Amino acid sequence: MSTGDAIISNPFEDPSLRDDPHLFVQDSTLSVGRNASLTLGTDSLIVLDEGFTRKEPINCCGLIPSKSKTTKAIPFFNILWAELSEFDIVIHYAHLVSKDVVRVAVIEYLVEKPERTRVTTWVSKLLDRAYGESQRNKRIKVLINPYGGKGSAQKWYTRDIEPIFNAARCKVDVERTQFQGHAVEIAEKLDTDAYDVIASCSGDGLPHEVFNGLGRKRDAQRALSNIAVVQLPCGSGNAMSWSLNGTDSNSMAALCIVKGIRTPLDLVSVTQGESRTLSFLSQSLGIVAESDLGTDHLRWLGSARFTYGFFVRLLRKTIYPCDLAVKVEIGTKAEIKRHCHTQYHSRLSMEERRRVPEQPKPSRSPDDEGLPALKYGTIADDLPIDWNLVPYGNLGNFYAGNMKYMAADSPFFSAAFPNDGFLDLVTIDGDIRRSTAVKLMLSVESGKFFDMPEVLYRKITGYRIIPRGQKDGYISIDGERVPFAPFQAEVHHGLGTVLSKNGHVYEGDGVSPSELGE
Repeated sequence: MSTGDAIISNPFEDPSLRDDPHLFVQDSTLSVGRNASLTLGTDSLIVLDEGFTRKEPINCCGLIPSKSKTTKAIPFFNILWAELSEFDIVIHYAHLVSKDVVRVAVIEYLVEKPERTRVTTWVSKLLDRAYGESQRNKRIKVLINPYGGKGSAQKWYTRDIEPIFNAARCKVDVERTQFQGHAVEIAEKLDTDAYDVIASCSGDGLPHEVFNGLGRKRDAQRALSNIAVVQLPCGSGNAMSWSLNGTDSNSMAALCIVKGIRTPLDLVSVTQGESRTLSFLSQSLGIVAESDLGTDHLRWLGSARFTYGFFVRLLRKTIYPCDLAVKVEIGTKAEIKRHCHTQYHSRLSMEERRRVPEQPKPSRSPDDEGLPALKYGTIADDLPIDWNLVPYGNLGNFYAGNMKYMAADSPFFSAAFPNDGFLDLVTIDGDIRRSTAVKLMLSVESGKFFDMPEVLYRKITGYRIIPRGQKDGYISIDGERVPFAPFQAEVHHGLGTVLSKNGHVYEGDGVSPSELGE
């Protein structure tokens, strides 16, 4: 559903104007200079300046000079900072220069000395409106993968991202990763009280490392709650940025992080052999995993490599036999639609949304609290008593997701929410007709995937999967290849923290409540 269909409050809107948008707010207009004024509107800063008027050479008839507008509306979301200098009021904002690119721009006006006290109050109100629920002056630890974006991550950071962070008066510390797994070490050793955000200039691999580094800390639960993990999109998929920010533009994502609202995120523990890994994005076995990991040598094709891999395996009609046990919480699409309706129309506090269930705690300091205990045990333990391991001989695709988008135009999990306490599971048979498989692939971008009859879509809290009949193959955790061996997963409600545009739901369209007849 589009967010326009839901009751989602705008964190950058003045609540005093919700009942009457034309209500006059005292001291909302500031006269600056001789022929200019700044007004706090409902959702924008309105700049009226006769100096904006510029004469064009001639109009289309070649007779009468034309004039441009004398007003400019700057959305509060785009206001980066405002301050009163010795003589001027200075406002930095993100100016939209193309559909997907913003650049820092500045307006400034002379302020007379008698007006300084009033201007100081007005600037304070502007910043309140510009940031809403979002934290100002974020302290950001930036990690740059020098190989991200085909080696362009550093250039993109300098050109597109750094100016926005600086204009917003963020405190930034930049470090470049040197090898695979380096971000795990950095996050594990990081003083999480010194930063508010860890931002990865990369694809989805670096955020995966960051979550797992924080998960290794002695106070893992506190660390994962205190510091928000975000992505500055410099990879090929950028699922995290698409889900939380609705963009893979570096500059737009930087603006979204500056204005981002702290949002609890469900994380998933995956156990395999003796290891325990945190997953924030997805786990897959079958055609999706093979189409991604099996085409790693074709990264030069960009996102087209996934399409190529899909059709190659489609022609083979590949199946992936396994034994599967699932802890189902919401088992039908009708029930899932009702759940989505409730989620979109509720807005709880961050503490309520995190709502981590009370666990028996050993006698130790709260700062010594590692990852939560596993409710369902590990892959090495006996199967939970209320789980049933069922043979699935014709599995074509096993795909469990925690975020809505897996790539641009790929909202595989349209019913996913950041912190509803569930993992969304899609399973599809591998022996369906090839023409049906093509329709399924095309339905993802069109938003019809959820309702396709061949798609079994469930909300779950855990599962165990045991591959059968294959010596080797592909299993993907957050896009990273892991051994082809049995694994088990379970959800931790609200364990992690991210920044999102609205603090509540993912971006983009999803399951529509209009289909409920409500």
